[in-house]
Parts: sequence; C-alpha cells; structure tokens
Amino acid sequence: MERFNRLAHSVWDCKYHVVWIPKYRRKELYGAKRQIVVDTIKKWARIKEVEIIGGHAMPDHIHLCLSIPPKYSVSHMIGLLKGKSASEVMSFGTRSSRMVRGRTFWARGYCVSTIGLDEAVIRAYIKNQEQKDKNQMDLPFK
Repeated sequence: MERFNRLAHSVWDCKYHVVWIPKYRRKELYGAKRQIVVDTIKKWARIKEVEIIGGHAMPDHIHLCLSIPPKYSVSHMIGLLKGKSASEVMSFGTRSSRMVRGRTFWARGYCVSTIGLDEAVIRAYIKNQEQKDKNQMDLPFK
C-alpha cells in the first residue's frame, strides 16, 4: 500500500483517531445495537470513500482510525457517521425497547486527533482498548 492517496488535483495522507460516546456515557453498545452501529459506520464509510484503518466498539464509546479524503471535513464525516448510526439504532426494535429520553443516541461532541508517524501505536491502542479497560476495572480503589 502506498503511503499517499491521490485525487484529481491532490496527493494526500490524512488519518485521524476519532472517539465518541453515547449520550450520558450509557453502556448502550451491546449485542444487536453494537452490530447495527458497526455495520452502519462501515456502510457509510464505504459510500463516502473513507477508509476505516481500525476500529473498536466498546460498550460506552467508539474508537476509529479513519483515512478521510481532503474533499470532506472531519466534522462533516463524524456528523454523518454519528447521525446515520443513531437513526439506524433508533429504528431498531419495539417502541418500548428504544431509548426513552427522546431521539438522542450519541453525545454532541467527539475527540479527534491527527495521526502522523505514530499510526502503528494508535492502531495497537485501539486494538487493545478492551483489554486495557478490563485491567483498569480489576484495580482496587485506594
């Protein structure tokens, strides 16, 4: 794989580490909801030609390593991925099984960081995120 991608008038290598959470950091991403979110993110990333380099859906947040073409802003792509995945999750299941606090699934913000030469470190961090969370939960309180 080449390091740089090409568009009609540009050569680019734009990679981002993105994290976002459900509203109130509720642990909502289990079972069918998790699969719906993952499938929707993959589908819309493919449609918009965004490469998902790595990713992991934790019960209370999403980690993604994305390569976003410069023709799209980062905020536009995150808004699209969050919006489409929230719509899909909210249309899943019976009315009583949906969330009761309105039609808000994701929290308003997100965290994004550019990835330069540390791409391997970021990919390893995302891959091992679940194990790190389990290890932190096993630590006793001081």
